[in-house]
Amino acid sequence: MRRHPVDALLLAAMRGLHALDAFDPERVRRILVVSSTAIGDTLLSTPAIRAARERYPNAAIAALFNAKTVDLFGNNPDVDEVVPYHGGYRRFFRTVLALRRRRFDVAFILHGNEPQATPIAYLAGVPFIFKWPNTSKNRFLLSNDGPVRTWDDFPHGVDQRLAVAALAGCDPKRRPMSLPLTEEGRRAADRFLREEGVGDADLLVGFQCGASTLSRMWFPDRFADLGRRLVKGRDKVRILFTGSPAEREYCGSIARRIGERTIVAAGRLPLAALPSLLARLHVLVTGDTGPMHMAVAVRTPVVGLFAVSDPSRSGPYYDLDRHVIIKKPRTCVDCVSMRCTYQKCMEAIGVDEVDGAVTRVLAGGGISSRDPSGFPR
Repeated sequence: MRRHPVDALLLAAMRGLHALDAFDPERVRRILVVSSTAIGDTLLSTPAIRAARERYPNAAIAALFNAKTVDLFGNNPDVDEVVPYHGGYRRFFRTVLALRRRRFDVAFILHGNEPQATPIAYLAGVPFIFKWPNTSKNRFLLSNDGPVRTWDDFPHGVDQRLAVAALAGCDPKRRPMSLPLTEEGRRAADRFLREEGVGDADLLVGFQCGASTLSRMWFPDRFADLGRRLVKGRDKVRILFTGSPAEREYCGSIARRIGERTIVAAGRLPLAALPSLLARLHVLVTGDTGPMHMAVAVRTPVVGLFAVSDPSRSGPYYDLDRHVIIKKPRTCVDCVSMRCTYQKCMEAIGVDEVDGAVTRVLAGGGISSRDPSGFPR
């Protein structure tokens, strides 16, 4: 539909007023960062939030985070305030009004679902809105222009978000993800493991069997086979299942097939304690999941199983000598955008290969060998 000439003129004037060229970093006092989706996506946003804090040390930074993850990210040291986002249009205008009262100077849309993420910042009256340019119909609301990027053009998620922050003068150098351990979380994890009879000499191998989509999940019979192999002949190995409350029975069914030395932690600890629990693992076997990113953030080695998704965009990006990534090619069309409900691609990942990867990580020392020196400078 063609725009009326007056509409076109008003839109051009609006863009001129709020375009990148009009942005003045010296006038930034209040910053809104939007990362309102899943746990892993929000963790990938934390380096960009750190970059914003370093560039604007005296600014008030508020984060619009998914309400379900507030307990996990509410103690981020680079954020002054967390505003919960309830998804879709739930409490949409209430959230808009709450944001308007804060009178933000700039917004970084680091990761959020459209058509809500960009309009919520615009309706909140934020004069400058920066976001990675993609195919969203709301890109005309952005202050930054640029060629539309398709999925094939995307860099690693961390670099993508840092590029958004760089539009406002932030340093795009890579930084580690931020997931501070809380004292309360440590106590909860320690108490749980103690009640499960875990000793200091035990080797904890984590299994994250669930994922956001079926196409990213490895097969339960292969997890069970892997678990039996790992405990056989290794008296100190114990298999610990992580996951959500909804995944508890699924994890329990796999644990029963392993038969011994298993701990089903899925859904038995508060979300805020999960980082501390993951920090106690010697290795986590996982697909492309939120717990994978959490493990990387707390410097627990991961054996990552990738087929549908691409580790160059969403896998570990530092401490690479600590992690083992098993990547198989997709067998059909791009499953990420289609939310494929099959596991065809994951069939290529065999138990022998994963067993060998876990064995190498355990032989390398796992938890005892951790230090931050692997992060690229």
